[in-house]
Amino acid sequence: MLRRTSVLTIVSLLSVAAIAADRPSMPPQQASFHVANTFTVKIPKGSKNVRIWFAVPQEDSYSTIRNLKVGSDYGVHYDRDSWENRVGYIDIKNPTSDQVTVKEEFDLTRTEELNSINPAGTRPLTDRERAALAAYLQPATHVIVNDEIKKLAASITNGETNPVIAAHKLYEWTYKNVNYWVKDPEHLKASPVGSTEYCLRSKTGNCTDFHSLFASLAISSGIPVRMVYGSLLKPTLNGMEVDASYHCWIQFFAPRLGWLPLDASLANIYAEEIPLTDKNKKLVELTTSTGYHGPDMKKVEYYFGNLDERRVVWSIGRDLTMQPPQEDGPVNSLPKAYVEIDGKQSSDWTRQLTYKEIEN
Repeated sequence: MLRRTSVLTIVSLLSVAAIAADRPSMPPQQASFHVANTFTVKIPKGSKNVRIWFAVPQEDSYSTIRNLKVGSDYGVHYDRDSWENRVGYIDIKNPTSDQVTVKEEFDLTRTEELNSINPAGTRPLTDRERAALAAYLQPATHVIVNDEIKKLAASITNGETNPVIAAHKLYEWTYKNVNYWVKDPEHLKASPVGSTEYCLRSKTGNCTDFHSLFASLAISSGIPVRMVYGSLLKPTLNGMEVDASYHCWIQFFAPRLGWLPLDASLANIYAEEIPLTDKNKKLVELTTSTGYHGPDMKKVEYYFGNLDERRVVWSIGRDLTMQPPQEDGPVNSLPKAYVEIDGKQSSDWTRQLTYKEIEN
């Protein structure tokens, strides 16, 4: 298994100007949180072996983790999965109780990710770069690449070879052609796995559906991508005993510029007026980092290349192999946990993520 490592023509000039315009000039914002993540796993009577792999906060250039501790009646070990995510692991032999609880707590300081992206500063991948980044140009079980996807991607990028301009075209097409299910929960829904196929057919879904489709289109266009799983730490849930769920976004690679973020699903929320009702108002609010107050094209452009500071990162990648390896096939993603009981995946567990904002 592969391990993950870390010109322009005149007709493109208008696109360059549009992407580079209105980039943030203020210093990046910061926010700090005390985060608690509680997993409760149900254990069927007679079980012989319970194995729990759970997401832990990942440190990167924008995230500082302090005071990480895990409370459990069983020993916790840490290792790296096939995408190099640090993962917590508990192995229980011959359990004597009908459930196990694991609670991790930590302090997080997160910095806003700001990038002044100039498409003139990049270029197409070289053959050597393409070989080095081959792992990020591969489909996954639910991130498919086929002739239909390739044809659609080619029609959207229209021959554009600059990775920033091509990625922006794909970003714009995605948020304009897919609707976040929270807008109309009576008629729209998400897939249970985060699926390119589902999103393409239904033109709706959640953040993982959005970004599975975007990833398929980007890979078809020769743009390396990786999917990031985390959670939005919304002001509306600050200090509340309500699960904050998870969120995901994309990083794409552009030579000389490096890995750049985008969030097409949030762009869709801010791209148009959403008629708020009793059925969707709370869902729409909780889907965002800072709340919904009507259309906001500045936010739509902001989420191409920039990310707000109210996020925690749990993992990167799809089709994960744990360490030690799981028995029941690849792990689709790890925004929360993965559990096997006697060698078979179990979904009989819950996670509650809560947090409280603290002083930096």
